[in-house]
Amino acid sequence: MRSLSILCVTVLAACAPRPAAEYAPTVPEAHLQTLYVATQKALDHTGWTFGAKRTGQMRYFRADISIPPTHRPGHVEWPEGPPDAAKDFVVAATDVYPSGAAFIGDVKAARPGRETQVFVHGYNVTLSDGLYRLAQMREDFEVAEPSVLFAWASAGDPRGYVYDRDSVLYARDDLEDLLARLTGRPGDRVTLLAHSMGAHLVMEVMRQAALKGDRRLLDRISGVVLMSPDIDPDIFRRQAEAIGELPQPFLIFVTQQDRALSLASLITGRKKRLGVIDGPEAVAGLPVKVIDFTALADGEGLDHAVAITSPSAISVLNGMLEQASLGRDAFEDYMVLEAQP
Repeated sequence: MRSLSILCVTVLAACAPRPAAEYAPTVPEAHLQTLYVATQKALDHTGWTFGAKRTGQMRYFRADISIPPTHRPGHVEWPEGPPDAAKDFVVAATDVYPSGAAFIGDVKAARPGRETQVFVHGYNVTLSDGLYRLAQMREDFEVAEPSVLFAWASAGDPRGYVYDRDSVLYARDDLEDLLARLTGRPGDRVTLLAHSMGAHLVMEVMRQAALKGDRRLLDRISGVVLMSPDIDPDIFRRQAEAIGELPQPFLIFVTQQDRALSLASLITGRKKRLGVIDGPEAVAGLPVKVIDFTALADGEGLDHAVAITSPSAISVLNGMLEQASLGRDAFEDYMVLEAQP
């Protein structure tokens, strides 16, 4: 009955209008976050594209997102009327690149430390959703290195679960190409952050690189974070085994009452997804660390991205990152479901 209730809510949500990112003048008190975007989506369609034909063409642009001075950690302040930069997320400026080479050149010019963060969004995400979510993460976690959003061809519609799973497979070559170009020179590094179904895409791309014997690309990944991964644990193990030596650190964020993944489990045969495991058995023997955010969930967004939507989780995770930067053990014992060899 609980899964049926979630399904009913999801179907109703499909009929509700989705907000879209909008331009508006910024205000002096606002904070700008610059994002670099590589997308399979048409730039004149920032909302849902359920049933649309995939174009097979990559597009590249830069966006300056204005964060309001009233911003609360974990939240995206969508406009409820005409966008107002004093209280809403707004698009301050964009610049479309004529080519992938021009895009890569600008990203590399913005990273004196040679490190780039690449974010891969999940299921049911529009281009607008992905832009504002990445801007929120950069703001709340004070990210210093440039961030690239890889916006694959999600339908941006709750009814498009199967469409999105096919789109993940469709996106593998384009994401692999992007990562190869971002790490083309010795010393170039990328950190991969993936949410939900995007975690499946990241694992598939690393597996694909390993099967090609491309250890150069894999060795230039300086860390992987899979947040609420929508992956069958058996498939994850086979992917990890094919990849071989996993990039380190390799973190998996889970929340046991993730209602979105409960629905995914219903759709895929009532088997728990990787993002809701309650013990290390599913990843035993793999060099990964599972971090359990269940205690910090607050109900926001079906508890499907607790690490970045719960203010408490953001505060704790920022503390962990600070400890890690000092070379100390970053994670509290009560949050770690350690996978033993």
